[in-house]
Amino acid sequence: MGCGKTTVGKRLAARLEFSFADTDELFSTVHNCSVKEFFDLYSEEKFREEEQKILYQTQFMDNTVIAVGGGTPCYQDNMQWMLSNGITVYIKMPAMALCHRLANSKTQRPLLSSLPNQDIKNTIETLLSQRENTYNQAHITVSGLDFDMENLIKKIVDYE
Repeated sequence: MGCGKTTVGKRLAARLEFSFADTDELFSTVHNCSVKEFFDLYSEEKFREEEQKILYQTQFMDNTVIAVGGGTPCYQDNMQWMLSNGITVYIKMPAMALCHRLANSKTQRPLLSSLPNQDIKNTIETLLSQRENTYNQAHITVSGLDFDMENLIKKIVDYE
């Protein structure tokens, strides 16, 4: 959350002459509501179940860069599924940098939206520590602080 998956994904797709898809946008289209609205109406667990269905549908998208939500890889076997169905990239950033980005973001984040500012840092640190082992399974890890598109493209080409 906040590492730049959508921004990097769109730029990467353009450079590779691929399509781009964001699972949060696909989710919103399918469910006719935002992720936050869905969270508010149902629950995180119900969201994760529905999100997984969206993720599985991406297997039919050829030559597509797909940005997934920050919690997507951590639900059930999603990370293993992604590792088996494409090249996964982890855009690694420290918690403080994510806090700064999220504090200045206009995007609604369901896991943060109801928290006072002082609790956001703790929540981000907790989420990152819970998710880091899963994220580290990605095929490729790049720094989000000093992101280099050419380096990422080279790593992807070399990986294939």
